[in-house]
Amino acid sequence: MTRRALLKLTAPLLLLSLVGVGVGAGGCGSTVTRVQRTDRPRVKARWVMLPFVNHSETPQAGERVEAMLGTLMRGRGVPYLESYAAPKDDESRLMVGDRQRLEESMGWAKSQKYEYAVTGSVEEWRYKAGIDGEPAVGVTVRIVDLGTNRIVWSSSGSRTGSASDNASGTALKLLDTMVSELELGP
Repeated sequence: MTRRALLKLTAPLLLLSLVGVGVGAGGCGSTVTRVQRTDRPRVKARWVMLPFVNHSETPQAGERVEAMLGTLMRGRGVPYLESYAAPKDDESRLMVGDRQRLEESMGWAKSQKYEYAVTGSVEEWRYKAGIDGEPAVGVTVRIVDLGTNRIVWSSSGSRTGSASDNASGTALKLLDTMVSELELGP
């Protein structure tokens, strides 16, 4: 068999192998998101970041999401995004759950005349069991019109990273994908 004939036979197999490797490598950082919107929130309104309810087993995952999301929202052009200043921790506040903190913060935000609140929940923030221990993150983000109590935009998403990723990096990629779907009005 000539070299040319051999190349004609092996070239398609080589190409198929490269495509398979590319698809396999691309699947390592899978992301799934769903977006629901009713209105376009106004970019120049007064915004506040409220607590995220943490349903994961990782302590302070909600606070991590709040910090990352605040940076991403400002990057999308929301200049007046402030953060909820939680009351100082004391012994009586130790038993207050995330949901109660969220309700208290919503009342506070309304009393401070904020127009939009950014909040949500963390469903998953962990490393999968097994040899590779890939990070897995699941988050829901909601924007609430505080004048009407309507959710004007929400997005839920999950992302699994590769074995070389960390949970924070995986969450940042997920949140960036989610926020890129946010359409803002003037």
